[in-house]
Amino acid sequence: MHFVKELAASYPLTPGHEIAGVVTKVGRNVTKLRVGDSVAVGCMVDSCFGCRPCRSFEEQYCVNGAVWTYGGETKYGRAGPDGAFTHGGYSDALVANQRFCFKLPSDAHGDEPKTNASLAKYAPLLCAGVTTFDPLVRYGCVAGNKRVGVCGFGGLGMMGVKLASSMHCDVVVLSTSPQKKDSALTMGASDFWVTTDAKAMAELAELAKARIAAKEDFPVHGWQHPDAPRDSSGSASQKNDDASDRVCLDVILDTVSAPHDISALVDLLAPDGTLVLLGLDTHPISVSQNSLVFSRKVVRGSLIAGTKSTEACLEWCASRDVFPEVRIIGADEAADALKALDKKNDAPVRYVIDCATISQAAKGTAKGTTKTAKRSAAA
Repeated sequence: MHFVKELAASYPLTPGHEIAGVVTKVGRNVTKLRVGDSVAVGCMVDSCFGCRPCRSFEEQYCVNGAVWTYGGETKYGRAGPDGAFTHGGYSDALVANQRFCFKLPSDAHGDEPKTNASLAKYAPLLCAGVTTFDPLVRYGCVAGNKRVGVCGFGGLGMMGVKLASSMHCDVVVLSTSPQKKDSALTMGASDFWVTTDAKAMAELAELAKARIAAKEDFPVHGWQHPDAPRDSSGSASQKNDDASDRVCLDVILDTVSAPHDISALVDLLAPDGTLVLLGLDTHPISVSQNSLVFSRKVVRGSLIAGTKSTEACLEWCASRDVFPEVRIIGADEAADALKALDKKNDAPVRYVIDCATISQAAKGTAKGTTKTAKRSAAA
């Protein structure tokens, strides 16, 4: 959607960077994969391998520039001729370097022969999954007992909720769409805040500002010994703690890719809280410096995940059965799915294209599957 509307560098463009399929051929230097393996490919197909981020397997931050799966420009000789634009997963075949191909668990295709239907649930993990998994791990949520906010309940937001819930965190969804509440609660959220309700959001912000995190944080007055027991039972402070403890968030994953007021999200953070910007938007943002300084809050960005984190995400999701809700569509339905997404689609699913239908859709024939093309790409 981003590339269709504003980010495409060149046409023709073949999108698709959440891809799952089966290896049909390997090069002579490939050691980690073999023909017949179920694999997935994400947002990158190459990077320089030599800079500090690449050596740390954070290739998305390659200082010489990662080569994106589509709409990127090849330059290291491992993803096609240098100077060519890359084309992505909405195709019947894809060539990628083994470093950016991730072997899926042996049961990824179930008991039946490998099919797009059984691989489809893995495809969205390669962008939406890793993009939310990486900051959750980096900012301590994997240990549990964090209060996590997920702003936006689309493709990224749904995976953010499921992953944070699987880490035993308390999850709050912030959304402009009240009709998504039931889906959010079903996927693991404990609360749902409608961000277009200005009065309710203002009240939440005020509670957050007045928050006393726990009994241990109650003030010690001058006449008290600092190590003396603190009796807070029945006090106004205790009542305030009970109310505001349901408000402050330790981490907020902001998945919104449109102009919005991030200062309202900063106000909901606990001291030392982190707001992580995941959405792509070219508009400038604004936040009061004092709102960060006086509570040591942090606003930072995060981009997909490197290869090591991607492997960890796939292992986490497979071992805990954490997958998106998917709807498999034929290639001839892709345009309608794109229009639905552009109209703020409320369906709590990820559309996954059965790439075996591409050639038939191009010929204008009825959709179906072939015996050789078995691959899925998420829309």
